[in-house]
Amino acid sequence: MIRRILVALDPDEDTPVATGYATEIALRFNAEVSGLAVVDTGKIARQVGPGGAIGATYYVEKTRKQIVNKAREAGEELVSTFGSVLDEAGVRHGKRLEEGVPADHVIEDMKYNDLLVIGRTAHFFYHQPERETDTLSQVVKRGVSPALVVGQERRDVENVVVTYDGSDPSARTMQRFAQMQPFGTDVSIYLVNVHDDESKASVRLSEQLLSHAATFLKSHGFERITEASMVGGDPAASILDEATRAKADLIVAGAHSVSAVRRMAFGSTTHTLLSTCTIPLFLFH
Repeated sequence: MIRRILVALDPDEDTPVATGYATEIALRFNAEVSGLAVVDTGKIARQVGPGGAIGATYYVEKTRKQIVNKAREAGEELVSTFGSVLDEAGVRHGKRLEEGVPADHVIEDMKYNDLLVIGRTAHFFYHQPERETDTLSQVVKRGVSPALVVGQERRDVENVVVTYDGSDPSARTMQRFAQMQPFGTDVSIYLVNVHDDESKASVRLSEQLLSHAATFLKSHGFERITEASMVGGDPAASILDEATRAKADLIVAGAHSVSAVRRMAFGSTTHTLLSTCTIPLFLFH
């Protein structure tokens, strides 16, 4: 059951799409939606740079204040627009503009919300919206609730690809999706397992995993389930191929953390899905 939904507001084209998905889910569950915008004052200060001489310090501080004010104005406009959309839809909502590190604020708010809806780009750089940030990777890696990551197109969710490899992240993600049922149970599920080789043992294990997962999903009310055991050295490519065949409107995938050597907070499969897939992703770790 979904009662509280958090929407991360930033100045990208996918924020209105995120608001639309959150509104749809809220209407289904009579849930409350919170919109959160965060001005990253620390990053602004670092970008402007330290002062030096008295005159230089004055100039730096003046520039910093100007940039912060511009970012606040952009954030206030986002919050206002969000409130208007939710008012028109008749959805209970709250909205806030905060200052600090965006990922930290979003992660803290996730403790008190069932679901985060966030745009794939998630720049959170209100005065320079083209600047990249690592907010998305941080909230998926550290957040305690699932994230619905959306792009620039909103669609009705009728066909869902659920990836399952038997790992803890994929099991937790499947469980959360089944228990929360964000788009109801009257959807077609395409349950996918990608394994490394065509040996009998590998195929048998894959089929067992899919059978157990299908039983779990059916016990939560999902009836239209298709199982797909696939051999592929590139799981992301196999998943995307299946998503294309199924005309998928959503992919459910566990977000695997990786070693500190990698800069991304996602495993390679999740990273590829985020980089190349245009449909929404339901992610958990």
